[in-house]
Amino acid sequence: MKSAHIDDHDLGLQRDLERIAALKQRRRVLGMMLSGSALMIAGCGGDDSSTGSTTTTSGSGNSSGGSTGGSTGTTTSGSCTAAASETNGPYPSDGSNTVNGQVSNVLTESGVVRSDIRNSFGSSTTIAPGVPLTLTLTLLNSNNLCAPLAGYAIYIWHCTRDGLYSLYNNGVQNENFLRGVQVADANGQVTFTTIFPGCYSGRYPHIHFEIYPSLSMATLYTNRVLTSQMALARDVCSTVYSGAAGYSASVNNLAGVTIANDNVFSDNSTAQMAAMTPTLTGGVSSGYTGTLSIGVPA
Repeated sequence: MKSAHIDDHDLGLQRDLERIAALKQRRRVLGMMLSGSALMIAGCGGDDSSTGSTTTTSGSGNSSGGSTGGSTGTTTSGSCTAAASETNGPYPSDGSNTVNGQVSNVLTESGVVRSDIRNSFGSSTTIAPGVPLTLTLTLLNSNNLCAPLAGYAIYIWHCTRDGLYSLYNNGVQNENFLRGVQVADANGQVTFTTIFPGCYSGRYPHIHFEIYPSLSMATLYTNRVLTSQMALARDVCSTVYSGAAGYSASVNNLAGVTIANDNVFSDNSTAQMAAMTPTLTGGVSSGYTGTLSIGVPA
């Protein structure tokens, strides 16, 4: 009887194990079927390639940040570096200072909204000579996943190849070239055509800019949401200054200044300077093109 009891017990255990194995197998099959169904559903509803939209993710403020080629899609980013706030300097013509006792404000002038800023507008049409430079700037909201700031306005200005500022310095006080305003498109982008600025004594080569919430507000400095300056890559500056006509004074001026000892850029971190330096390609004879994403605490 004892041996029969043992045999009955062993047979029952064997049946239990077989049932457990069969149950596990059914669960695996069911899980695979459900997983396959989920993938099919996701595949039907999650592919937006047919819409033509493009999403670009960037981890740095010094990327183009915008769509490439002819894309009209939305550009977003999970993180970017907000541009450091900097002085607008002594030559802004944004209504914050005067020239010869008169308030200087080019932002209220008809014709200041333009892409090509190489020539003066109004009573003069003089063209500022120099190596061509085309800049595509992307305005991104650094407080909101670097979403494009469509409709924001940006005002840029910089010196001539001799280091002079229109409207202020002797010889160019009657000119307003190398200044202009544009409104960001749906991708937060604008493109300016200008010249490569020179390097004047005491300052590292740079381009000034102010950002406004809209074009209607881009008429007076008090409405700006960011004032800063772009730095230009030193190796490109050296190539332009030594290889292009009209920049000879910039060679010695550049030799005497660095980002580290510049009175504006010296207090910025490496990351901040990277976020404020356009990526440039091209050459002296053909001109340069550059891209820069500007993180704005909007």
